[in-house]
Amino acid sequence: MVEPELNDTNFSTQKRKLGTLEVSAIALGCMEAVGVYGPKPDRNQMINLIRKAYEKGVTYFDTAQAYGMGADEEIVGEAVKPFRDKVVIASKWGFNMESDDPNRGPVNSDPKHIRKIVELSLKRLNTDVIDLMYQHRVDPKVPIEDVAGTIKDLIQEGKIKHFGMCEASAETIRKAHTVQAVSAVQSEYSILWRGPETLFSTLEELNIGLVPWCPLAAGFLTGTINENTVIPVNDARVTVPRLFPDNRKENMQYVHFVIDWAKRKNCTPAQFALAWILAQKPWIVPIPGTTKMAHLEENIGAANIVFTIAEMHEINQDLAKMTVKGDRLRPEAMKLVGL
Repeated sequence: MVEPELNDTNFSTQKRKLGTLEVSAIALGCMEAVGVYGPKPDRNQMINLIRKAYEKGVTYFDTAQAYGMGADEEIVGEAVKPFRDKVVIASKWGFNMESDDPNRGPVNSDPKHIRKIVELSLKRLNTDVIDLMYQHRVDPKVPIEDVAGTIKDLIQEGKIKHFGMCEASAETIRKAHTVQAVSAVQSEYSILWRGPETLFSTLEELNIGLVPWCPLAAGFLTGTINENTVIPVNDARVTVPRLFPDNRKENMQYVHFVIDWAKRKNCTPAQFALAWILAQKPWIVPIPGTTKMAHLEENIGAANIVFTIAEMHEINQDLAKMTVKGDRLRPEAMKLVGL
């Protein structure tokens, strides 16, 4: 394994824009604060990690109502309180949680529900305004124009600054954007899953940023997981089809590819995978998550890796010859994406 390059001296000055919202080139996904990939970490450990991320130049912190039923928002709110006005807090509503209609189905973007969750999120985040609020999943029962209209009202009321969408189709994004400008679209995107590239022309045209979640394929691309790894039952990755043992064995070709390129670039596999994402478009801001300080520093270091045009051509040409085996989400979750 190549030792991490922890040269993050220039990272604090590297900014990107999601629409008109300026953020650090690499953000911090905070979902792991509630123990999604294994045991829940110590609360103070996560608060310290978030604060250290800010000291190192990270200005965008990503959370959601769905992460620990709001517990994640509380941790983020407490962590950023000392520098609240200097960072961007992004949260999400959209799943049918804390609902007045529990039998409605898995998602809920009823305007009344949106307002209810925004108020709860404001309280949990201990803030007067949420910088970027995403619809976590599109709700087929509510016209997206009505959703965007509700967010527009909340922006005018000063409770939200920017509107984001998750895992939405180009058509739905366009419809929403006609009512209220969409600043960012969040979707899974990595060397292992390149589906969002079909959205690139739409996002570029409308001046919308892309925020990739799972940019390291839930740690798979770091080289720390192989076909023999036993994923614990309390780890969300155990439900991901492409990480089932048989599929994982075939998908190891991506891991070997990343490791080989990391050696060529004198960086770690994680840094290479993140740097590749950053190199695709200047309006892409990945949100890798971690509970470990060393991984935080490693991820930030990816912003300093530069590819030549020839290198990018070679990488993408080789990736085009490879095929992932297995879906990226469990079947019921797959039904909620691309709407």
